[in-house]
Amino acid sequence: MMRNLNIAFLMDPLEKLDLKGDTTFALALEAQKRKHHISFFTPEDLIFSNNDVLANICKLELSSSNNLFEFEYHKAITKPLSKYDVIMMRQDPPFNMAYISATHILEKLPKSTLVVNNPFEVRNCPEKIFVTNFSHLMPKTLISRNIHAIKEFRKKFKDIIIKPLYGNGGQGIFHILPEDENLNSVLEMFFSQNKEPLMIQEYLKDVRNGDKRIILLNGKAVGAINRIPKIGESRSNMHVGGKPEKTELTERDKFICNEISHSLIKKELYFVGIDIIGDYITEINVTSPTGIREIKNLDSIAIEEMFWDFIEKKFEI
Repeated sequence: MMRNLNIAFLMDPLEKLDLKGDTTFALALEAQKRKHHISFFTPEDLIFSNNDVLANICKLELSSSNNLFEFEYHKAITKPLSKYDVIMMRQDPPFNMAYISATHILEKLPKSTLVVNNPFEVRNCPEKIFVTNFSHLMPKTLISRNIHAIKEFRKKFKDIIIKPLYGNGGQGIFHILPEDENLNSVLEMFFSQNKEPLMIQEYLKDVRNGDKRIILLNGKAVGAINRIPKIGESRSNMHVGGKPEKTELTERDKFICNEISHSLIKKELYFVGIDIIGDYITEINVTSPTGIREIKNLDSIAIEEMFWDFIEKKFEI
């Protein structure tokens, strides 16, 4: 028998989101349809006091009709998060110290409260570093701030991509062509902004055919879309104009998913999005994977339903 669950969403304010395409809104709306009780709080609302994890939290009501998506916050009150069955950690990157602090606090919740994804593993698996555990599946990659090492990498592979290590949504990604004279300027810009290393990768020409986003639920691929970069753009992220298209998993895609599946399950990284260009995986998104709305629109696969079916089984009496 399934009881009504108390579910709290740690996420960015809904007024700042594109609700029509937002994965978190879709997950929350499906939970509400199932008569679960949903609430909302932000990272700034987290409180750790006398070894208790609390939040200034409010009940959330959602509606969706005729392509109109609306929400209502109720009055916020301070409550222990241990009173909730599920905490959905769905705040968007950047993966910074505020994000890391939230994982430390949520990790102190009792085991009776399920945090998705596991905050300990989220903290230790930032997408562009976690993926290097599977370097045999990746394009040639360098992570460094050393200018000499970066230039040597470029000299060897000529056509390269430069990415911030903890960025998101395609922001700050540069395609440096062999004849491009802006490498030094790009590096100076990055180095003046932060102390973090950069990710440098061999440019994959297959990106012109799309960057495939695959959603995995408990280590199993449950849906995918292909994101096609617009003309004159090397990035395929939908945040920067990439066009979602229907796709199917190739044998290589399935092999990659199988290679990483055991690690995801072991780490309790239940809801994950991976990016594949051609034959190579480029990222494992464990913080706030997106794409389920586009998958549903193009393929009629309701991943939000599959997700809650999976979570509810953990609470069946």
